[in-house]
Amino acid sequence: MIRDDNYWGQADSMWGKLPVPKYISHPIFKDNAAATTAFQNGDIDVAQIFITDLQKLWLEQDLPISTYVDEAPYQLCMTMPTLFFNTEVEGLDQVAVRKAIAMAVDYDQVISSAMSGQSPTFADVPRSVMNPTDAEQAMVDQDALKEYQWSNADVEGAKKLLDDAGIVDTDGDGIREYNGKNLSYKAECPTGWSDWNATLEIVAAAGKNIGINIETYFPEAANYSTDYSTGNFEITMQSGPGTSVANPYMRCRFFMSSDYNDLEVNFSGNFGHYQNDRVDEILAAIPHETDDAKLKDYYTELSKIMLEDCPCVPLMYRPQVFHEVNESVWTNYPQKDDGTNVPPMDCTDGYGVAALYNLELIDG
Repeated sequence: MIRDDNYWGQADSMWGKLPVPKYISHPIFKDNAAATTAFQNGDIDVAQIFITDLQKLWLEQDLPISTYVDEAPYQLCMTMPTLFFNTEVEGLDQVAVRKAIAMAVDYDQVISSAMSGQSPTFADVPRSVMNPTDAEQAMVDQDALKEYQWSNADVEGAKKLLDDAGIVDTDGDGIREYNGKNLSYKAECPTGWSDWNATLEIVAAAGKNIGINIETYFPEAANYSTDYSTGNFEITMQSGPGTSVANPYMRCRFFMSSDYNDLEVNFSGNFGHYQNDRVDEILAAIPHETDDAKLKDYYTELSKIMLEDCPCVPLMYRPQVFHEVNESVWTNYPQKDDGTNVPPMDCTDGYGVAALYNLELIDG
């Protein structure tokens, strides 16, 4: 993109000047590893990629790289990458199977290894329909949800849940059966998304620990998109709405609204075709409700339903976008509490464009 020097941003009522850079280019790389190498080499100024142990870039390699927040998790975590179960698949149509998988996952390992610590834990911020920001957490009653939460990697609890439901291994092959068929599923996300790939490997290991065979499947992104949008999957991973004036409402629709169930192609949410009349009733009521206490009750009830029925399971908290900068060419990028109030949106989205007016060339 080339700067339009007639842009209204230079009006006195706006910034009174033009954005500092004249050009913005957007290179695309085949995977996180290739993009990370380019970023380290200074070929990228602002990166929207997951980088494992990114703090090592400045602590150990002494590179001029920084993030919006100086300390872990280094970003503002506002989205929740989520596991969706296809509730029309035999076995996964059973609450006990879905919840057992959810209970058995080692989320601490997801955050410590797959995310390399770049997320609060669910001990820090218990799971609900809310992201971990203070504004959203104030809209749900976590005390009322305590009895519905499960402990991390609760393998024994998951096994008991399945045993009590009569879903057991009858032929001794190590895999439980339902209606005479082994519980065996594919869990998919795009190839090259290293943190998501690692996360699904942890989910697969959880399945093995409780007698459910889960194999990972990492297709090209285009094939993955076709699969989740047409319901051609068993278990998939998808990330929903972050922070906006429409959330958390749109995120709740993304998790559980049946409005999407009759779509032939669905990119909007509830990819597993979960159906719950009470959920739909609450979602219909929220836009007309102005009482904060009642809204809190609604969002708490939606969280309870999600935790009980497990149509989907948030796996981690994550930035709306990653925002890492290499200051070998440009400096004065936005940072938390720097007084500018510019959000970490890669200098190109929403009020993040304001960053373009503050940049400075290292060499003047």
